[in-house]
Amino acid sequence: MPKGQPTVVPADGLTTRQRRNRPLLMINTGDGKGKSTAAFGLALRGWNQGWSVAVFQFVKSAKWRLGEQTAFETLADLHAERGTGGPIEWHKMGSGWSWSRKEGTEEDHAADALAGWREIQRRLTAEQHGLYVLDEFTYPIAWGWVDIDEVVDTLTSRPGHQHVMITGRRAHPKLVEVADLVTEMTKVKHPMDAGQKGQRGIEW
Repeated sequence: MPKGQPTVVPADGLTTRQRRNRPLLMINTGDGKGKSTAAFGLALRGWNQGWSVAVFQFVKSAKWRLGEQTAFETLADLHAERGTGGPIEWHKMGSGWSWSRKEGTEEDHAADALAGWREIQRRLTAEQHGLYVLDEFTYPIAWGWVDIDEVVDTLTSRPGHQHVMITGRRAHPKLVEVADLVTEMTKVKHPMDAGQKGQRGIEW
């Protein structure tokens, strides 16, 4: 809704432009399908605006190569070759974070999740990206691999103009409380209810 009008205008001393361009903390949660897909759509819009975009996948198997990953890597090459859009990075915990070159194992998952979060903290401090997609980040928080209070403190005090999108089921209430935009995906029907497994082009 580019021309949508807010229902409330707060007395915060900000101009309309200042209020409109605040960096957002966003969450896609709920049991329905489409949380990551919607986040990647947001990342496409960010790329088109020339933002630096970084995707961090915290749970999906290293054996899965999502169609979005291939598409984003192609867009990253397009930016490098022609300057079109913005730079894009894609990091997967299950295959060993790209900056560490260390292959993950089952026993390493908690430590790898924390290592990924530490890297995100460093990048936020350095104001390295315009948009961060923390895909399925709600799960390391729920499992106690990453401290929720530290996450909230880091995200609410991040400097500059950095948008953050978090996806995953059962987002922690403390995260929901401080977020600017929260969307809950609700499942009405799903092919798995009828015994159908995920299929190429729909799930990956």
